[in-house]
Amino acid sequence: MRTASRFLIAIIFLGVVLGGIFGYKFYQFGQMGEKLSKPQPPAEVAATVARTESWTPSIKAVGSIKAVNGIEVANEVPGVIASINFESGDTVKKGDILIRLNTAIDEAAVRTRKAEAHLAEQEFKRISDLLPKRAVSQSQYDESKANFDAAEARVNEADAQLSKKVIRAPFDGTLGIRMVDQGEYIATGTPIVEVNMLDPIYVDYTLSEKNLANVVRDYSVVATVAAVPNQQFEGKVSAINTSINPETRTVRVRATLANPDKLLRPGMFATIRTKQPKDDEVVTVPRTAISYNTYGDFVFIVEENDEGDLIVSRQSVKTGETRDTRVAIVSGLEANDQVVSKGLLRLRAGQKVVIQDDVKAEEKQPQEASE
Repeated sequence: MRTASRFLIAIIFLGVVLGGIFGYKFYQFGQMGEKLSKPQPPAEVAATVARTESWTPSIKAVGSIKAVNGIEVANEVPGVIASINFESGDTVKKGDILIRLNTAIDEAAVRTRKAEAHLAEQEFKRISDLLPKRAVSQSQYDESKANFDAAEARVNEADAQLSKKVIRAPFDGTLGIRMVDQGEYIATGTPIVEVNMLDPIYVDYTLSEKNLANVVRDYSVVATVAAVPNQQFEGKVSAINTSINPETRTVRVRATLANPDKLLRPGMFATIRTKQPKDDEVVTVPRTAISYNTYGDFVFIVEENDEGDLIVSRQSVKTGETRDTRVAIVSGLEANDQVVSKGLLRLRAGQKVVIQDDVKAEEKQPQEASE
């Protein structure tokens, strides 16, 4: 009897505990349902209006910066460096002396050749005086004349050899890092220093053959480089290759850029836009208004429903060129449509919104240059 009573008490206790647990859970589910049934508060967003702008169309490409003249200065003859007349990074003019090699042997050779030439000249004068008197033969005269000419040629050769011991700047430019030291023996062709002409400077790039008809010499170009991200370098197309690469079906184009501050250096990677001589009217929105997606780009358009509340609808768009902070809309959006510019991540179609900060049309005029 006692065992049955204990068993009954245990069952009642378990029933009370389980009932309390289930009751609490039921209460929680009720609260959650009540919260979910309540309408969500409007999301706070920033909005702006799509506007029409006049943009100059351009063809975008990538390329490399190249010096108008750029070489590694090297020596034509071997020798020991007697003096160095420059420092790394100097600006030089054409003909400035960079280094001198030891010239003791070459100077002695010049003196020897000049002495031989002087002797040959004296001999030639004597024979020339005797020829009218028929004291020497014509062949003797011809031989002395040839010896004199050969002696003068040897003097010129020795002078030329001596001049090669002085290495000069081949053109105006900026020097790089010195690669030799004073007293060093350098063999023929040893790199001494790099020299580049930096202003103006070239940018070489390639375009698809389909764009060949849209590029003409003297068309304006704008280039940007990663090293100077906030500056644009302007120039003009200076040359277009006369043939198409049969493997890539591209044409090589060269533009000349102004580089007064020497910020552009040979070898830099550049983004180039070749401008077209006409303007297009395009609808633009800020970059922040576009949600880029694998399945297509879209924006949220702000509209007013029948109750007078502001709601958003998702609109797929086709984007075009990007310039500064603006993106051209090819299709899917009309001018004066109001779109969300900030707060896109927490939005869904049909959601109510409150415009926290109306972004009015910027006073800043759209730039012609694209990124």
